[in-house]
Amino acid sequence: MTITKTMAGLSAAAAVLACGAVVNASPAAASGAPTGTAALPKCPLVFGHGGYPEGANGWAKDQVRQPNNLRGVDDQKAWGANGVEADVQLTKEGTKAVMWHNTTTNGLTGGQQKITDIWWAYGAGNLNSRRINRGPYKGEGVYSLRQWLDHVRSRGLIALLEIKPETKSILSDSRYAAQAWKEISDPIKERQGSQRIMVYSTDSWIQGELAKRHPALLKGAAARWTDSVRWNEPAPSWSGNASQWKAVLDQAPQSVMTNYTKEYRAWLRGRCQ
Repeated sequence: MTITKTMAGLSAAAAVLACGAVVNASPAAASGAPTGTAALPKCPLVFGHGGYPEGANGWAKDQVRQPNNLRGVDDQKAWGANGVEADVQLTKEGTKAVMWHNTTTNGLTGGQQKITDIWWAYGAGNLNSRRINRGPYKGEGVYSLRQWLDHVRSRGLIALLEIKPETKSILSDSRYAAQAWKEISDPIKERQGSQRIMVYSTDSWIQGELAKRHPALLKGAAARWTDSVRWNEPAPSWSGNASQWKAVLDQAPQSVMTNYTKEYRAWLRGRCQ
């Protein structure tokens, strides 16, 4: 009787597997990833990005998910990223290049101010003394460009720097431009021989200056954006990206950028090698 029940149980399990039933499906399984490795394309490099809420009052919902801090970098590494995209701002008069996404100190302890209006380590409310006050990286500080690049290198990741448009007012001001550009360019030049670093800006003037100062490091077509889901808080499901992920992967990109590093890595399984 025991043998009969056991054999019946095994037969039932085999039938479930044969029918393709999936329990607690991963992104790869849930999206119907193909099996086998014959003729699979090369997997793209994956650059981790941090979602920022789109639409009106996005700042009020922002959970500061960008990997501008050390724990954020570590998470991206653990999720399977090959590189991380992060944001460069300048403090008052271009005296320090820092890693922060927002125009203001929104998301940090202390009163709200523009990043370009406060000092790095001088005076009350300086940027170095503040801490992230919400989201997954609550308690983390703001890091200088040099500190961030060194940590990224220690994790074996590629650094992708976006020079934020807010820096233009300082970078283009003859009073501060020389110092400000040194703050951005010197850390890059000091490390580019031993660390892969790429740069870009969404501001056309800054992008033009980067092309003059760091022509070999421009992002260009690298780290192609691959998500289609509009980010919000709480974080939307990864699954809405599946068709766009496939469309981009079918074009055999060398590298992609996503807000869903962990889920994208799982989705890639069986689709590339």
